[in-house]
Amino acid sequence: MLKRSQSVELLHFIVVQAPDETINRPREGIIMKIRKLGITLAIVLIVSLSTATLAGAETAYTVVPGDSLWKIAVKNKVGVSELISANPQLKNPDLIYPGDVLQIPSLGASVREYETEVIRLVNDIRVRNGLKKLTENWELSRVARYKSQDMHDLGYFSHTSPVYGSPFDMIKNFGLSYRTAAENIARGYKTPEAVVNGWMNSSGHRANILNSSFTQTGVGYVPDGSYWTQMFIG
Repeated sequence: MLKRSQSVELLHFIVVQAPDETINRPREGIIMKIRKLGITLAIVLIVSLSTATLAGAETAYTVVPGDSLWKIAVKNKVGVSELISANPQLKNPDLIYPGDVLQIPSLGASVREYETEVIRLVNDIRVRNGLKKLTENWELSRVARYKSQDMHDLGYFSHTSPVYGSPFDMIKNFGLSYRTAAENIARGYKTPEAVVNGWMNSSGHRANILNSSFTQTGVGYVPDGSYWTQMFIG
């Protein structure tokens, strides 16, 4: 809980865009930035909507008949670009053969545990408030990891990436569609409990977590600097 003796800064930034009949563009967004005891949070609250170094350990996978890089990526919940980066021996990624052995990049166990715990905590909060649980979308978690890594690598803290643009454009450009979407980001929180509590103590972040229009979520965490991104779509 915030105490009156603590120093808190609020920055409100409102963007109004022209109406767009497509479902992939925000009509209005609100960005709020909060700085509290050296910990920074930010939020995009959607009112209406009409290669990063992400891999940890690798595991071996033997190609079977009927496989393609895309099928292998979906089966192992990784991106095709990460597969290609982890397998420099592939001269032509379109040509793989049964018996070929590929390295499948995977996250460190602690990173994955932290991401899943954030989703579990958020779902517990939603259930206590009479809402349905969010389903984790592994592709959305992949996008969220890229966003957290991007903030870490380029040294910024904002919803607008110099590489990927807005969260809405980023989600769309990674191949996901949605009718509503939002993003919570945070920096400096060391545990899933701490970051979820921080978000719940901010009205805007809390509104995203308790938004009944969202059905799926993805979380990306970078331990160095404790960068967090949670994305929501519905």
